[in-house]
Amino acid sequence: MTSSGEVVVALDVGGTGMKCALVRPDGTTVHVERHATEASRGPEAVVGTILDVAEGLAGKARADGLTAVACGIAVPGVVDEARGVAVWSANVGFRDVPLRELAQARLGLPTALGHDVRVGGLAEARLGAGRDADHVLFVAIGTGIAAAHVVHGSAAAGAHGAAGEIGHILVRPDGPRCGCGRPGCLEAVASASAIGRRYAELAGAPATAADVADRAAAGEPLAGRVWQEAVEALADGLATGQALFDVETVVLGGGLAQAGARLLDPLRAALRERLTFHREPRLVAAALGDEAGCLGAALLALDARA
Repeated sequence: MTSSGEVVVALDVGGTGMKCALVRPDGTTVHVERHATEASRGPEAVVGTILDVAEGLAGKARADGLTAVACGIAVPGVVDEARGVAVWSANVGFRDVPLRELAQARLGLPTALGHDVRVGGLAEARLGAGRDADHVLFVAIGTGIAAAHVVHGSAAAGAHGAAGEIGHILVRPDGPRCGCGRPGCLEAVASASAIGRRYAELAGAPATAADVADRAAAGEPLAGRVWQEAVEALADGLATGQALFDVETVVLGGGLAQAGARLLDPLRAALRERLTFHREPRLVAAALGDEAGCLGAALLALDARA
């Protein structure tokens, strides 16, 4: 039986910032902090900050009469959840960092380490936009594109910690070169950064994906063309995802999902066109915003403790 005074120390570590919280077992957040990651200082300094912040949160819980019972940490890149190791991260510089072991030693709490998108998907599937479905595909569309396949409240990590890399589905064989080195990956065509880059190349002026969405909605032909190209590529990627996973609900998160109906309506129509015998999934925007990572890290920690 869970005491109402129990909380989980939860950290969602990104390339630029960390979102940190004390989260009750029912998913209620009782305290939130934000800290700079400052990845340019190098991975050792970042690890030091993570441990200091986690220790500070546990202290904050004690000071408020709460009991920290576990710690959950979400990081980007390739994560070996079984071993609790941050294997590799381009944004933070991690290379085989035993973060779970380090946090357990510092805090004296059972600790779980998870992938940022997978824990975000976990939170959306259990507490957010996918909570009425047993089979959910959470797709985060930001600088890159990644996904989490959540079945009955559990996200699959894959044999090597790299499940869900939907951004590296080949959608345009003659398309722009992806950061992974191969041309035509979904994220090289339809991520927020790719949309801004494509428009800037054609218009000769810098623009963000949000600018392109606004200009397309206002009727600018070039922006409309770039936006439609991205929507078509996303529909191809999601059709592949549905062929593989046959989910009830697809939850779209990340910066691009903030375009709302301007993305969801044409994407829904384009996806419908691509499906033959597969059932059409419900396509919805994420509900938890940037809280999802912390909430998911807390859920992962509670699952590991159970």
